[in-house]
Formats: sequence, C-alpha cells, structure tokens
Amino acid sequence: MELFVPDIYAKSIFDINYNKLLERGIKCLIFDLDNTIAPKGVNVPDKKTIELFERIEEKGFKIIIVSNSFKKRVQPFKEHLNVDAAHTACKPLKNKYKKVMKIYHYKDNEIAAIGDQLLTDILGANRMGFTSILVNPISNNDFNLTKMNRFFEKQIYKYMIKHGLFQIGEYYD
Repeated sequence: MELFVPDIYAKSIFDINYNKLLERGIKCLIFDLDNTIAPKGVNVPDKKTIELFERIEEKGFKIIIVSNSFKKRVQPFKEHLNVDAAHTACKPLKNKYKKVMKIYHYKDNEIAAIGDQLLTDILGANRMGFTSILVNPISNNDFNLTKMNRFFEKQIYKYMIKHGLFQIGEYYD
C-alpha cells in the first residue's frame, strides 16, 4: 500500500512549494495533463497555468508533461506551455519515465512527478523512486478509463485512511 502514498500532497499545482523542491535537489518536474494541468474538454492551458509554468521554469526546473492521453490531446499543451511532452505513456508503467531519465540525464532523486491519480501518477512515480506529488483533480469529469480507476482509487483511499497512511484534505509537503 505504501506505493500509493504520495510524498507530498497539495491542493493543486498552484499550491506546491516549488522552492522546497529545489532545496531537496529536484531538477525536473513531470506533470500529468488531464485533471492536473487542465480538465477534460479544455484543449489549451489558461493564462494562470501559462504564468505558473513560466515562473517554475525561471527557477531552473526542466518541465515535462507525461500523459496517458494521445498526442492530439497533449500537443497543444506542449506548444502553449513551451515544454517537452510524452504522450500515450501507459502510466504507471516505467518505460516513458526511463526514457525521460535517459534523454535528460536525471537521476531518480532529481525528479518529482505531479498528478491527480493514485493508480497512474503516484504509483508510477513511487515505483521509479521519484518524489511523488498528489494534487486534487481539477474536475470530476473524467475519461472512461479514469472513471474505472477512480472506483479502485476510492478503495485504496479507504484503506489508507483506515490505517492512518493518508487523509484527504490534510495537505503536506
């Protein structure tokens, strides 16, 4: 069950303490797209998100979107946010994460992965040894596969809460 427990829990990408991540030696931020950066149905990032990514980049972070969505969905965010991206990542599998590490020469302790799902984002990050950061989903509107994941995710949350491993709404960094 520990593989589902995030290292950091923030309300949203706007509430993460990026300075603390720098202090921890994090150099690369891997962001999930759907319901982390933007809700389903929104095809380009809003001004607030663009400004956040500019500020993060100014701090010296390498930013990469790693999404299970198709290229057609990911490409506009890649272009508008001026970041690198990997689509159809099949998270929580390790392949795309390993590719990022190989291409950009980062060690596992230099990467933080940010996302809204335990079964894809947090499990994938923890399996890789990355700093895992859970954020609340932006919207309740999910893709069909995500809806199925949310069902199982609820069971995992119940277990973690019952055993004192996690508490929804109690943010920490």
